[in-house]
Amino acid sequence: MSGTTMPTQVAPMRKLTLRQEAAAAAAIAARDVTKLVRDPIRLVGGLVFPALFIAVLGGAFASNFTTPGIDLLPFIFAGQLAQGVWQSAALGLISLLEDRENDFSQEIFVAPIGRRTILAGKILGESLVAFPQAFTVMAFGVVLGIPLTVAQVVAIIPALILVALFGASFGALIVSLLPNQRSANLLFPFVFLPQFFLAGSFNPIKNLPWYLDIVSHVAPLRYAVDLVRSAYYGNSEAAAFAVLADPAFTVTLIVIATLVMLSIGTLLFVRSERNR
Repeated sequence: MSGTTMPTQVAPMRKLTLRQEAAAAAAIAARDVTKLVRDPIRLVGGLVFPALFIAVLGGAFASNFTTPGIDLLPFIFAGQLAQGVWQSAALGLISLLEDRENDFSQEIFVAPIGRRTILAGKILGESLVAFPQAFTVMAFGVVLGIPLTVAQVVAIIPALILVALFGASFGALIVSLLPNQRSANLLFPFVFLPQFFLAGSFNPIKNLPWYLDIVSHVAPLRYAVDLVRSAYYGNSEAAAFAVLADPAFTVTLIVIATLVMLSIGTLLFVRSERNR
């Protein structure tokens, strides 16, 4: 009919293939690695602080305290190695909230890729970002004279990969519950600081008071630290004093917890993005 305007039909968005989704996740992960390289303050802080922590705190503890069956310097070294990777991967997920609030969100959150792909890319990227710190800590440990054989490194690396994914999944779960970066900056210290002392990253925790022992068993970092320590000590005599639980149990618990946190975190993240 003359003078009648026909409604414009919008073509449906084409669904990406699995390969394209994987490529998008890899691109997001690569962006996080690039951001680390281009941020000298974060790079130097992430590499130097754990090393100084081992040197200063480890040296002070080793000189002034004795624990039967444990040399505290290697004990703290293994704990800080686990804590550094787990914490870096978990805290890195805060950048997801930052991306949502700045101009980058206009590019990524309206792109034809799934929200699960965005989250997977962030988890992969922050897991990769945690490893330069880990290798620096190991190199610094060798400089300090901490025993570290090739066999121990080979055992530690798979443990650190699992710890990084574990930390990133924990960060994803926490971030999925928060509305903005300010909330994350306020909440994360309360979530992380108690775990530093109750997870045994630099102090033995076998004889905690019962009420602190309960909190310690709930802290995810406890299992990350114990897994790396079990990889470091292996079947040595010191493992009986330094390792809290059977490594098979720890691996099983971490895998289950990672899958649960990833599932819940992804579900909540996708739902929150749909409701924005």
